[in-house]
Amino acid sequence: MNIKKTFKFRVYPTKKQESLLEKTLEECRWLYNYFLNERKTFYEITKKTPSKYDQMKNILELKKTRPELKNVPSQALQNVAVRIELAFQAFFRRCKIPGEKPGYPRFKGQGRYHSFTYPQNNNSFKFVENNRIKLFKIGNVKIKKHRDIEGNPKTCTISRTPTGKWFVCISCDNVPVTPLPKSKLEVGVDMGLKTFAVMSDGNKIDNPMFFKQEEKALGKVQRKLSKQAKGSRERRKLKKVVSKIHERVRNKRSDFLHKEANKVVDKYGVICVEKLLINKMIISGKKKKLSKSIADASWGTFLSLLSYKAENAGRTLVKVNPAYTTQDCSECGARKPLRLDERVYSCDVCGLVMDRDLNASVNILSVGTHTLASA
Repeated sequence: MNIKKTFKFRVYPTKKQESLLEKTLEECRWLYNYFLNERKTFYEITKKTPSKYDQMKNILELKKTRPELKNVPSQALQNVAVRIELAFQAFFRRCKIPGEKPGYPRFKGQGRYHSFTYPQNNNSFKFVENNRIKLFKIGNVKIKKHRDIEGNPKTCTISRTPTGKWFVCISCDNVPVTPLPKSKLEVGVDMGLKTFAVMSDGNKIDNPMFFKQEEKALGKVQRKLSKQAKGSRERRKLKKVVSKIHERVRNKRSDFLHKEANKVVDKYGVICVEKLLINKMIISGKKKKLSKSIADASWGTFLSLLSYKAENAGRTLVKVNPAYTTQDCSECGARKPLRLDERVYSCDVCGLVMDRDLNASVNILSVGTHTLASA
């Protein structure tokens, strides 16, 4: 069995290479805005939208009026049309969802276009000697290649973080799985806020609340930032400080989620989790002031990591409907509504007294194993 996998590496361009990368991003940003405006104007006149292929055909003509586009790889420019297409597909999909604000695709301001892509591996990128990666029209860029890539490299995306760091993401297919030794252990996992996750065997993962730890420092810097004049040197410095705080939170959270997901996958052969609609939970959580805590917990990222790590390790991951897993008694099945502040489940029928999250995780395991058995 083979899977798709993306390998991410830090790159260290020289000043000249960094200038080329930034110019490439700027030209891609300009083209993105041009294509977006073209679609908007075309629709207002004809009530139709040009396809990505129609827009790709115009790139040659645009190079005559904007020579700077000639310095950008043609494939990277074509990929901009693909991104516009995807943005509109997402917009039209959101339009069909009742009660959701669609959010029309936005124009990209200066400095707000952060990546470009080589969509095909036709020698547009390749690893070369002395820890370098050769990027078409950029040159041989120093790379921190901390691991070997596997499978067949298909696409390469170069991105810049708000703090000025550069990364290369290489997407590969036909990556062979590396199964772990078989495990007969089965587990249900209930996601929470007070405790990040509770396992059906009683194990718990504490919620580190990384954003909450940095919230005071972030607020202090943001207040200073709001007082600075737009375009001033001090404002640019403070914006970078804000970006560094967010990056620190993101790195801590990513490290935590990867390590905890690895522990679960290493131990259990069957992993049952809830199929959560996290975006809707964040929107509804605003009324109860829970949206920030839900976003900080990053359940979605954790469940995604569990999914691909389980697939790579030969484990079985089952997603179950979370309906009533908290309200049903894991012993007799009786249903009892609970308020959010009730942390102990006490069954009025069979007398079971159990932590509400542990009760939910046992129910998740029960539903998951039943789903597997009937599949």
